[in-house]
Amino acid sequence: MQRCFDLARSIDLHVHSMKFSKEEAIAGRKSGLIDLHETVTWKARNFGINFTMTSKVNTMESPVCFIDEMIKGPFKKLHHQHLFTSIQDVTEMTDIFEFNAPAGIFGLIVEQLFLKEYMVDLLRKRNLMIKAAAENGLFQDLSID
Repeated sequence: MQRCFDLARSIDLHVHSMKFSKEEAIAGRKSGLIDLHETVTWKARNFGINFTMTSKVNTMESPVCFIDEMIKGPFKKLHHQHLFTSIQDVTEMTDIFEFNAPAGIFGLIVEQLFLKEYMVDLLRKRNLMIKAAAENGLFQDLSID
């Protein structure tokens, strides 16, 4: 469970899993494992547009959960809970991902038409990467500093 918890908060694995959007950490915690009260500012390209977003880890109870929240960026709201449970030798990670697009009614329409599905797909891809890394011993050199 601890390994999955650490992989989920690895900046390096996040960057690796988001190569298609050229996502990179440009400020705050830029590598290693993000910790309680730390921030990371991401720069990425989605839908042909460059975005920056700063998130902060507001809650952490290792290895059970951590919560990060956007404090600056393109969404009206982004709140992400990462929850971990273990039954025997199997770890389950559950994401509770809440977001709201900006721009009032236009944002709500965009959110319903394609943004929600796009965000869920991002989480699925990232979680498959975390699963593969946990099961195959990838990112063994996670640095904790």
